[in-house]
Amino acid sequence: MSTARQELLKLLAQKSFRLGEFKLSSGATSDYYIDCRTTTLDARGAQLVGQVFLEEMRSQGWHADAIGGLTMGADPIVVAVAVISGTLHGFLVRKAEKQHGTAQRIEGFREKDARVVIVDDVCTTGSSTVQAIEAAREFGFEVAGVMCLVEREDAHGRPNVEKAAAPASFLSIFTATDVRKEHLAIST
Repeated sequence: MSTARQELLKLLAQKSFRLGEFKLSSGATSDYYIDCRTTTLDARGAQLVGQVFLEEMRSQGWHADAIGGLTMGADPIVVAVAVISGTLHGFLVRKAEKQHGTAQRIEGFREKDARVVIVDDVCTTGSSTVQAIEAAREFGFEVAGVMCLVEREDAHGRPNVEKAAAPASFLSIFTATDVRKEHLAIST
């Protein structure tokens, strides 16, 4: 594991992982919660996210023009990767089209037929990631790959995202098990 990746895991475990009883957006309950924004919006966390995502994209050979995802979880990841890369553009997918102005669902980079990577902060059921994939393709983007920062390892999450992403592949930087293990190691 690269030094940046190790540091990012430690930061997620310290800042973003909590044990307790939580209701998830899916309606399910969990004995832990991961709020990646406390890491992705941290100054050092943003640098690490940009570096780790960019390294992973390069190692996968995903030559992309832009990176984007569903607002709000993807927003800091998109900006971090775009800034660190110096060449990738960013775009955000609204949950619904604007009802005013140009009524766009895709904000930012908007070149049809461009190769893009879809990102998300946490993947549980995969529904927000799937929404972003579908909106990107409807707009006219070619999805080169799909990534999330933390995969909660829900029984349906990965299959849902893989089905929607195909033929592009889906990968997670970390699993919830990785973050929990690191959290417990640094808490003792």
